[in-house]
Amino acid sequence: MKRLVRTIDTIAAVSGGLSGVMLCMGLALTFTEIILRTAFSSTLFITEEYSGYLMCGLTFCGLGYTLREKGHIRMTFLYRIVAGRHRRYLDLACYATGCLFCAAITGFTGEFFWDSVVTQSQSMQISETYLAIPQFFMPFGAFIMTLQFLSEFFKTILVIKGNADGLSVLEEAEDLGR
Repeated sequence: MKRLVRTIDTIAAVSGGLSGVMLCMGLALTFTEIILRTAFSSTLFITEEYSGYLMCGLTFCGLGYTLREKGHIRMTFLYRIVAGRHRRYLDLACYATGCLFCAAITGFTGEFFWDSVVTQSQSMQISETYLAIPQFFMPFGAFIMTLQFLSEFFKTILVIKGNADGLSVLEEAEDLGR
């Protein structure tokens, strides 16, 4: 189980890195557009469209990594009431619910992506981008987050059993932050 958890954590880290690359690409694209408009009174014509695609891609690709690093916003009112071992069981219930929810999102976004593949949908913009390419990152990122919820579920089981040595297990902080 530890090997599976480490593998999923590594996949989430790579996906988070891909998210960072997309962020840098969007920044470079926007910077290029600014330079072209300012210095040459010209435009790329695709900056707004592709920045949107990159924003969607980086958001979905960063979901699993953010979950791994405990970076998502959490509702902690129950978490503060429950203490000790019962808190771990609450975590298990939350991770199982999150895994099922993300599996459903993966399915829905997968259908959306597959519909674009089958119909060969293209953007209505000047680029006429084949929409399956940017839409791929939605089911991909949702699947990574589903796997990360599964990983967190298994980590919690290992912590309950007292067998979590060698794993990166982040704890919730009582104050603001991690």
